[in-house]
Amino acid sequence: METTNKQAYAKIVENGTLAVQEIQNLATSGYAADHIYVIAHDSDKTERIAQASEAKEIGIKEEGVFDSIANLFRSRGDELRAKIVSLGFTEAEADFYEKQLDMGKVLVIAKKDHA
Repeated sequence: METTNKQAYAKIVENGTLAVQEIQNLATSGYAADHIYVIAHDSDKTERIAQASEAKEIGIKEEGVFDSIANLFRSRGDELRAKIVSLGFTEAEADFYEKQLDMGKVLVIAKKDHA
């Protein structure tokens, strides 16, 4: 599934290799590197893909301090949904994407630059 809303573009891909390719495509098409994010259910996998592709992980800047602290006490699924919502997606979209992540897929998100 591919989604484009007013705030962000999102695409579910099957694996890390395809995520890196998608991130490179987004960078080539004009998205700023610091506005491209990657999320996998496994945080180590997220980190490896982010490092390989120069994409970002969703952190305090995107989530805010409160949600970042709250994530320490949330299940991984709740944490992932909160991170997706923090980038402008609805709860329903976040729920759909989190279920895809549960199946081992990877989510690539690119936010539009609001310069």
